[in-house]
Amino acid sequence: MTDVQTERSYQRQDAVSLVNRRLITKKKKKSGQVRFYKDIGLGYKTPRSAIEGNYIDKKCPFTGNVSIRGTILKGVVVSTKMTRTIIIRRDYLHFIRKYNRFEKRHNNIAAHASPAFKIKEGDVVTVGLCRPLCKTVRFNVIAHEPSPEGTNKKAFR
Repeated sequence: MTDVQTERSYQRQDAVSLVNRRLITKKKKKSGQVRFYKDIGLGYKTPRSAIEGNYIDKKCPFTGNVSIRGTILKGVVVSTKMTRTIIIRRDYLHFIRKYNRFEKRHNNIAAHASPAFKIKEGDVVTVGLCRPLCKTVRFNVIAHEPSPEGTNKKAFR
């Protein structure tokens, strides 16, 4: 448990009682340690790193107190500079009726990235809508597809 304590405040899972080391709602690891995790539904599986890992993230949809509801989007990761937060670029075409042509447009979305995923710039991620996690973050990463090397992250997809 000592390697989990990297923040200034004490890190623990809310669903695990520290008094008698029993799980209030969910599962137990094979190694005897108690760890809470859940299935978010919608056809997305809980990653093995969320089940077997030892990170603590209260905003993680698999091990924390966040539910995924509403919109599910896909996008390309543009930036991973923030702690546990990524920026996703979504490209789309907008039709201009006067010229009978399309123009390229994009928008950026901030999303919470759980430590269960090892995300790099250029990867394609699936995000789901959740409650507001901070001022700008309303989405949470629920699936991750690593990009092959040599692909451009700014290419229109």
